[in-house]
Amino acid sequence: MDPALAAAFHATWPAESVHEVGGFHVAHGHGGGDRVNSAYVVGDWRDADIAGVIGLQRDWQQPSRFLVLDKDEPLAATLTALGFQPARATAILQIETAQLTGLEIPPVTAFDLWPALAIQKDIWQAGGIGADRLAVMERAARPRTSILGRVDDRAAGAAFVAIHGGVAMVHAVEVQAELRRKGLAGWMMRRAALWAAENGASRLALAVLRSNEPALSLYRAMGFAEASGYRYFTLPSN
Repeated sequence: MDPALAAAFHATWPAESVHEVGGFHVAHGHGGGDRVNSAYVVGDWRDADIAGVIGLQRDWQQPSRFLVLDKDEPLAATLTALGFQPARATAILQIETAQLTGLEIPPVTAFDLWPALAIQKDIWQAGGIGADRLAVMERAARPRTSILGRVDDRAAGAAFVAIHGGVAMVHAVEVQAELRRKGLAGWMMRRAALWAAENGASRLALAVLRSNEPALSLYRAMGFAEASGYRYFTLPSN
């Protein structure tokens, strides 16, 4: 990732605290998902730093977990030799906001609003995005907003967006299962892009599991391009 995208990646979905161990930052999120409970590279690292990370995470009674960029083959190889196993391969996609602001969004289809409504929290909850992730949203960088999506005359989708350094990151995109494949996620992205552009962001980005082929296909069709990718490496004994 370029520096601005990397900074936005962490600032818009922040851990509760971050500790420095050699060439790593070690995030502690008290829940909130893998990203805010992982170590990641911020500088030159040594094998002793990895041991320090493992010790700190064990002190927290937290799984030993690293977020490793796809291009960081030396770290991936070192962790593999120590018994870490990779999982949840993820792509980071981005697009210029101007590419998504040219189409008029159909009436009562997508809105930006903060704080999020109770119905959005219900949609997130149904998709496994609970109170710990809502807490991440509350401490995220400003400006920030939520996106409410509607289809078939009912609330059907929710997403969270925040901006850091001119980059808007979209998180926690959820559309109710029975209302998917109706184009709603695309309109929600366009609403996010409009809000981002109005608040000074020139780029819109998001992270998508590589196994989520429907989402990847949608975003690529909209013009998103891959900027980076990563996997989590975790000790199975944890």
